[in-house]
Amino acid sequence: MNCLLMPTNVEIKARNPDPEGLRTLAISLSCTPEERLVQEDVFFACATGRLKLRIFDSGAGELILYERPAGPSPRPCRYTIAPTPDPGALRQILSATLPELGCVRKERILYRVGQTRVHLDSVEGLGEFVELEVVLREDQPEEEGVRIAHRLMDRLGIRSEHLLAGSYFDMLPTSPDQDRDR
Repeated sequence: MNCLLMPTNVEIKARNPDPEGLRTLAISLSCTPEERLVQEDVFFACATGRLKLRIFDSGAGELILYERPAGPSPRPCRYTIAPTPDPGALRQILSATLPELGCVRKERILYRVGQTRVHLDSVEGLGEFVELEVVLREDQPEEEGVRIAHRLMDRLGIRSEHLLAGSYFDMLPTSPDQDRDR
């Protein structure tokens, strides 16, 4: 398995009170065609950060370890991704060795605006959300990513009262760590 250390992202998550309006804005700003993804994120207990197995409807997957501080403002996220062609087998191995904490299922529409990934997410049981991921270059300071996120939030009409401090997983009614987000 090829394990790849990814650059730091600066991220926000927010409720999306106007999915069609935000989609129209995202299309007008995007430099690429939209991409539709169906994902299931299976979370496992781990000593630090969060560990999830992302399973795509195509049958492929990714094991993702990440750390992100809690808070409703643009914040850094450091992560490592290991692609897998057989997420089912990997899930069996992980479930045999680590407690499985829960699953988040979502349909995602992805747009790219400059170096930012704009996700319009419909999350099963939770509703409609928007996520911005400013993918930082290796030499780019986090503060610049925060500025980029704020500018794009303004352009997309994402208001501070819609920002979320935690993750989708934290919002699940059965989440054991609803008060933390990494």
